[in-house]
Amino acid sequence: MEFNSTTNNMESHNPSSPLGDRGCSSPSGDRGFTGNILCIGEALIDLICTDKGKSLSDGSNFLKKAGGAPTNVAAAIAALGGRVELVARVGVDPFGQHLIEVMQEFGVSTKYMLQDKAFFTTFAFVSLMENGERDFYFNRGADGQLSIEQIEQINLDEFSIVHFGSATAFLPGPLQAAYKSMLQKVLQKEIFISFDPNYRHLLFKDNLQTFIDQSWHFLDSCHFFKVSDEEAMLLTGTTTLEEAVAVLLKKTSSVFAITIGKEGTLLRKGAQTMVVPSIAITPVDTTGAGDAFVGALLYQLSDKSLTDIKELSVEKWQDIVSKANKAGARTCEYMGAMEAFKHLSNDIIH
Repeated sequence: MEFNSTTNNMESHNPSSPLGDRGCSSPSGDRGFTGNILCIGEALIDLICTDKGKSLSDGSNFLKKAGGAPTNVAAAIAALGGRVELVARVGVDPFGQHLIEVMQEFGVSTKYMLQDKAFFTTFAFVSLMENGERDFYFNRGADGQLSIEQIEQINLDEFSIVHFGSATAFLPGPLQAAYKSMLQKVLQKEIFISFDPNYRHLLFKDNLQTFIDQSWHFLDSCHFFKVSDEEAMLLTGTTTLEEAVAVLLKKTSSVFAITIGKEGTLLRKGAQTMVVPSIAITPVDTTGAGDAFVGALLYQLSDKSLTDIKELSVEKWQDIVSKANKAGARTCEYMGAMEAFKHLSNDIIH
């Protein structure tokens, strides 16, 4: 099966060139610099129960939303004006077509979004409970069928950043192998690697250790990773945030960000750590806030080469994270990530 090149929407940012106006070399002269971002992982439909406070079994009314963590990140990047491709697999059904169309509306290139005739589009059912927790059920389909053979068609020389942020990529199946293969390919290039594990308890409740082990493979390889405070403790086997940070400082060399809710984000750069505060908001729905954070952060890095990023000062990283915090917070003011991303703009960054 070939990638569907008819849905390529990259030219929406610059009709004369798929590379836009940044050209193909960075200020520092790194060979092959493009400023393009690649997100790989699941594209799915979130069915959100609109019966307030009810569980999925008790709810009757559901709202359809395009979703998937890397899909959200790609949409956020495009909403801010970045050039981004999404590598994912959806079904040949109305829901898969909806995902493609939503991505195109944001300006995400969909030439690497495959439509699979044999598998339906993946669904995630979500209900926001009265205590603020989510009732979650996952019905997997086409997203898990992305294969090594399909990612081999991707020319990584077109990209300066690759983001791995799939909640489903560590489940058994073709996507799991393709995800790891993509990482090995990227490591051979001068490409900035970003990672967000996006832990989902329901997906790994019977095999937590495999999630932890696979996550560490990416934590050891990436230049930047974002985790929540709960994920930081889970991955380090600790019970407090302070203990988790100590382990991550010892075992990783990457820049990392740990989101800590309304307090903001704990940033690590080199041997230094600091909390970068967020802004005060009245939250409606936290869905997609972390993805907006990552999207805004990667967008701010997309005009820099790998060499430039490695040379960024702590103060510059604080500024980048502060603006990413703002994007994440604003996302919480709307119901559903995609609706929130429609309100993202460069005003948040500049």
